This record gives sequence, structure tokens and C-alpha cells, in this order.
Amino acid sequence: MPVSPAMTENLAAAVADLYEAAEGVLIDKIRRALAQGIDSPVWAELKLAAVGNLQAAVDEVIVALQADASGAIGQAVAEAYERGQQAAVAELGAVAPGQAMAAVDALPNAPVVDRLARAVVDDTGPVYLRMLRASMDTYREVVARASAAPLLGAQTRHQAAQSALDSFAERGVRGFVDSSGRSWELRSYVEMAMRSATARAAIDAHTDRLGAAGVELVIVSQSPEECKLCRPWERKILSRTGPPGARDVQVEHATEDGEMVTVHVAGTLPEARAAGLLHPNCRHTVSAYLPGVSRVPASQPSRGTYEDSQQQRYLERQIRKWRRLEAAAMDDRRRAETRARVRAYQARVRELVAETGLPRKPHREQLATAR
Repeated sequence: MPVSPAMTENLAAAVADLYEAAEGVLIDKIRRALAQGIDSPVWAELKLAAVGNLQAAVDEVIVALQADASGAIGQAVAEAYERGQQAAVAELGAVAPGQAMAAVDALPNAPVVDRLARAVVDDTGPVYLRMLRASMDTYREVVARASAAPLLGAQTRHQAAQSALDSFAERGVRGFVDSSGRSWELRSYVEMAMRSATARAAIDAHTDRLGAAGVELVIVSQSPEECKLCRPWERKILSRTGPPGARDVQVEHATEDGEMVTVHVAGTLPEARAAGLLHPNCRHTVSAYLPGVSRVPASQPSRGTYEDSQQQRYLERQIRKWRRLEAAAMDDRRRAETRARVRAYQARVRELVAETGLPRKPHREQLATAR
């Protein structure tokens, strides 16, 4: 079967769920700590005195997350590698049983799995300190703002506390900056790191197994809503190794001994990946190309545009944001307001999928909850 970053999407999402659930727990702990005794005239003094208690509770959440996440990251990358191996064996078994046996005999590359998992663990290391700082900074900010507001006559203490807590819940834990300078929220940062690692594991395992079976050529699928990075490589034949660049190659027929076939290759798989193909959100697949047997598929119309899919992702993020705000609501009125915004964005998703034919993904509209 073909291999694609999409085949490991659920593995990345499961790890990201751990972080999102922990973020939800932090929001709830801050909300509860702030709501307790909010009508007391010495509320601010009580809250500042309880900073140590809150920090201990936050530390407990983060330590548990770190232990769970480290194991989950390793398991996800290992599972992705296994899926890539199985995909290659299944694919060859359907068309070339002899080559499939050679692929089965290839040993798993454990160092690759360990290296990819370690890279994600190291990359997410700063996350935990950022979660602690963001939580405690938010708590102190809420106390300061709520204490000053009544004196200024601008807001009641309750309104000021809700406003400051909303600011945190709306943006989530942020501050993670990638190599291009882009800032990410917690879940998106972790999920992107995991998608990169699991996709790499699956694709490397697939191509390694194909190489062990003597399969040198692969073909890229057509994918709906393709982006500009992937479009040049759609329905193209690539070589697993060799020099970059387009060329014609003479290869032996996959099933006829001694018969040679001329195949036009658009470049190498590493070249295409370096140019952006099979990026973490890519929907393209790569499968074995058997000279004289495989056929380039006919072009198919897309359901929508890449921009449509990005609009859907934006709406999904808005739904999750307003769900976080609902979790941070300190009274029923605010809770009803945030639920109304969730429903409004859900309606926009329904309109978009009806107009474009894009598949709706309800799980991407939900917040992960602590288990």
C-alpha cells in the first residue's frame, strides 16, 4: 500500500492531545484558584499568598505530562516506522511476491526510530518551562488586574479577572518559535513536531524496505487540495537514490527478464522532499513504481482548493479557541456567550464543506480532555 504523512496523522494527534489536555487542566486550576473567595475584601492578599500552592499544582501537572509524553513520543515514532514497513511489504506482496519476501527479511532500523524520537523529545523540552511560566504569569496578571480595576472604576473585580483569564485561554500557551520565526500555540507546535517525525519514520521505513527488495523507482499520487510545493511532483516518477534532476533511465521490466524499459524520472525522492513534497500536512502518497507494470494514474479534479482547506483549518482553530474560553468561563453568562461562538464557527464549517465538498473532521473541532 502507498505511504503518506497522512497515515501517521492519528499518532501525532494522540501525542498532541496529551499537551492540549494538560493545558486545559492548567486553565481549570487557575480558574478555580481565582474564583475561590473572589468577593472577599482581602481576595488579592489571599491569592498572592497562595501562589506557592498553585505553582506546586502546576508542577505536578507538568511532571506527569513530561513522563507520559516521552513514552508516547517513542511509541508513536516506532509505530509510524512499523506502518511504513508494513505498507511496503503489503504493496509488493500484491504485485511482486518475490520482492515482498526480500522486504520482509530486511531488519528494522532501530537507530532511526530512536534518533527521530529523541529529536522530538529534545525539541519539546522548552515546552514545560514555558507552560509553568505562562500559568504563573497569567495568575499574577489576573490578580493584579482584578485588584486595580475597582479602584479605577473601570470594571468589577469579577469582570477584570474574567477578562485577564480569557486572554490566556484565547491565546493558550504560546511562545514556541520555529526556525522561520513563526510563533506557535502549544498544541500546534507539538503536533507539527510529531507529524514531521512520524511522517519521516513511515516514509523512511517504506523506502528502506523497497530498497531492500530492489525497487528503485516510486510514483507520487495526485492529492486533492494540493499546495504549490507539492503540485510540481504530482503523478511523477522519482528514483529513491541517484543524482537530482529529470532524466530518462533504462531499467529492467518488473516481470520480464532481460526486457528493458525506458522510464522518465522527474528527479529523486530526497530532492522532491527537500523541495516540500511530503511535508507534515501533505496528503500525497508515494508507492512503488514497477517498470512495465505500473501506470501513471489519470488526473482527477480536486474537491476544493488548498486555500479552502486552510480556511477549514482556521475555522477549526477558532472552534477550539472558543471551547477553551468556555472552559475558562467563571459564570453562566460568559459560558453561554462562548458556546454561542462555538456554534457560530461550527455553522461556518458546515457551510464551507457543503460548498466545496471537503470532508469535515469533527475530531479537529474538539479539545482533548485529561484522562
